[in-house]
Amino acid sequence: MNYSPLQELKKIIVIVFGAALNAVALNLFLIPAKVYASGFTGVAQLVSSLLVHSPVPISTGVLLFVLNVPVAVIGWMKVGKSFTIYSFFCVFMMSFFLEIIPVAEISEDILLNAVFGGVIAAVGVGFTLKYGASTGGLDIVAMILSRKHNRPIGTYFLILNGSIILAAGLLFGWEKALYTLVTLYVSTRIIDAIHTRHEKLTAMIVTKKGSELKEAIHSKLVRGITIVPAKGAFSNENKEMLIIVVTRYELYDLENILKEVDPNAFTNIVNTTGIFGLFRRDD
Repeated sequence: MNYSPLQELKKIIVIVFGAALNAVALNLFLIPAKVYASGFTGVAQLVSSLLVHSPVPISTGVLLFVLNVPVAVIGWMKVGKSFTIYSFFCVFMMSFFLEIIPVAEISEDILLNAVFGGVIAAVGVGFTLKYGASTGGLDIVAMILSRKHNRPIGTYFLILNGSIILAAGLLFGWEKALYTLVTLYVSTRIIDAIHTRHEKLTAMIVTKKGSELKEAIHSKLVRGITIVPAKGAFSNENKEMLIIVVTRYELYDLENILKEVDPNAFTNIVNTTGIFGLFRRDD
């Protein structure tokens, strides 16, 4: 399934917008307050803070880009070309905006910086995820490790983000670590409201075009589909219900398939807390 030029342009615009919001959150709120973001962005902040008085100080934007280069190469081979390209483009735009937006302190209140920085960054990340990309770094690493070791993606987010909080506490005081925890909590809640961060989702699709949808989904996603006979209670029409489990990154593709093949299909998306049995992963 190929997306129209308009869809591609819309996706690029959203990614650029999301990258700009992340840069604003960092340079105007989090970096001046020495409060740290999650994932590779937080790692870049920490390293940049350590190098600020060294002979070779490196900005957060440059470090973020450098950290993501090897990840993008691995993601290209292990995760998928389209997802990796858009994610790396997002990282590139974030690094660009971090370099051109000056670091400035809007408020001296560290709690306001932690909350507003977390909210603004989360809006950027949430819309980026909603349109089928990510902010790179940890998202790609977590996907690869999850497929390899068959553990939840959330485990790897917890490990790295926990390490960032611990490092912030040891290096800059535990008050900074606690405010970093506030930022991470706020970010997670906002992203949940915009786009689910659960690792897996179950889509139940009631349609009169079961065969066409099945073929379209299989052409784009490598996922099993269960087809159950269904009947409309009001119309008494015979239909089919397709049940498919997808990752949060595949939700954008699934939504576009539905819009193209059967925009009248009734679709219910629910969070999947656990799966027993076969669910495709890479060895």
